[in-house]
Amino acid sequence: MYPEKQKKNIDPQTALIKMESFCAYQERSQLEIRYKLIELGVFGNDLEHIISSLIENNFLNEARFAKAYTNGKLRIKNWGKIKIKQGLKLKGVSAPLIKSALQQIDEDEYYAILEKIIAKKSKEIKDKDPYIFKNKVFRYALSRGFETDLISFVLNNKLLNQ
Repeated sequence: MYPEKQKKNIDPQTALIKMESFCAYQERSQLEIRYKLIELGVFGNDLEHIISSLIENNFLNEARFAKAYTNGKLRIKNWGKIKIKQGLKLKGVSAPLIKSALQQIDEDEYYAILEKIIAKKSKEIKDKDPYIFKNKVFRYALSRGFETDLISFVLNNKLLNQ
């Protein structure tokens, strides 16, 4: 039904230049670069050589990517640590780098973001039954990737202060 995407075949030097500009535009993970190179028709030793060249010239840095991804998803998308961790795993980032990136999150800022999410969702819910209200807010915060104990703590403090 759909025409198949034809793989491009470009020489390794052109691919390296394209990947340098691709990495300069935005932080990328090694997995994203691998997929992009395969899409361009670069395989095997050429692919590995390009990736090692990008790392040597500091265009590609997994630790820097993990930190940028974590900060972006936390501050812009208001994701919790659980969802950020899953996203980093999908991008092929190693467990020690994920742990390091998550440890750099400021706990006060993290707590404030969760409170903001809960307050915003609380205004949207029309249910007056406290059990249903609390359940809906809890599930929403959980879907954003926040930890259950922290959600419960914030919800209980919010309900006590009303």
